[in-house]
Amino acid sequence: MKIWNLLSNLLNKVIILINRIMFTHIPKDSFYVLIEKYKKIQAEFLKKYNVDDIFSNSKIYEIIIANALNHILIPGHSGSKDAKDEFGNIFEYKHYKETSKNHTWTFNDFSDQTIDDLKLTKSVIFAHIEDKNGPIMFDWYYEISGKAVSEYLKNATIAIKNTRKMINVSSSQIGVAFKAEKKYVKKNTNGRYDEWLVPIMDVSNEIESLTKTKGILTSNKIWEVLIATELDHMVNSEQGGREGAHDACDKNGLLYEYKISKTSSWNFQDISENVLNKYLLDTKIILAVVDKTNIKVTAVFSADPIRVVALLKTKLENKKQKFALKGKELRRLQVSLSKGDLVKISAKKII
Repeated sequence: MKIWNLLSNLLNKVIILINRIMFTHIPKDSFYVLIEKYKKIQAEFLKKYNVDDIFSNSKIYEIIIANALNHILIPGHSGSKDAKDEFGNIFEYKHYKETSKNHTWTFNDFSDQTIDDLKLTKSVIFAHIEDKNGPIMFDWYYEISGKAVSEYLKNATIAIKNTRKMINVSSSQIGVAFKAEKKYVKKNTNGRYDEWLVPIMDVSNEIESLTKTKGILTSNKIWEVLIATELDHMVNSEQGGREGAHDACDKNGLLYEYKISKTSSWNFQDISENVLNKYLLDTKIILAVVDKTNIKVTAVFSADPIRVVALLKTKLENKKQKFALKGKELRRLQVSLSKGDLVKISAKKII
């Protein structure tokens, strides 16, 4: 028994050491100085273009693409079209980065309606972002009419059975299906958003250097860093994948999962058994509410992973049964926790 206890203690120390190496401590004062710069840029950008939340959900790439093509950004994020030209023609943007593992353009959560809506766009811009060497650049793209892309997806998605209703489109597929030629981006010396891109990139590079965190403008990474700073946690420096299995750890090496929302409703996507089991390895599930326009944390709740996982399983099973009664199959393993669920999981407000 003593040997087992010694081995167990040794294993825990090794895990804590590994977590401390993998995760990064954030110098608070210096970080908040940079966040103030972000706030100033966001406020001025919102006032001039009515576009907010420019530092998450990969919005920066839409700004870069619109700037190069002389397009005008359309306010909004998921579910809205991306840009228009001076004549009112609508454009949909898809992009992938050179450093991404997946070198294809992804259509997520497609439905008959979203595919049909593409007919209303003048073009879909399939953009390539060069981010491997030096400054981030939009260097080449394919431009395909929205109607043609809609018809292609309508046929290409018939046999797709994946639960996410997701399709990836590659360069070779575009070449074969549309006989399209790659277009190369000419440097725009008078882009609409030029004056903003340099300070955005400068501050972002400073934050990445300070926090040793990659892809700060991709997905929700900046918000993970902000939450970690508020909670004195060390943030995971990577985006997703094996190293990105958990979002943060504390000074004792204990792991945490972050769910971040603009409202008191937190979305749990693709909740397979593997994902649920991963949650059980966390010390706490952190449910945070943030003001993305003013770049601040408004509330943070801490919950026991066992209670969270149990409620997620119940909600998912109820959702499956409702779909079955309608003769439908649940196409995505996704449920949300609401403000009312905080009592059910005995969540504690910590901010």
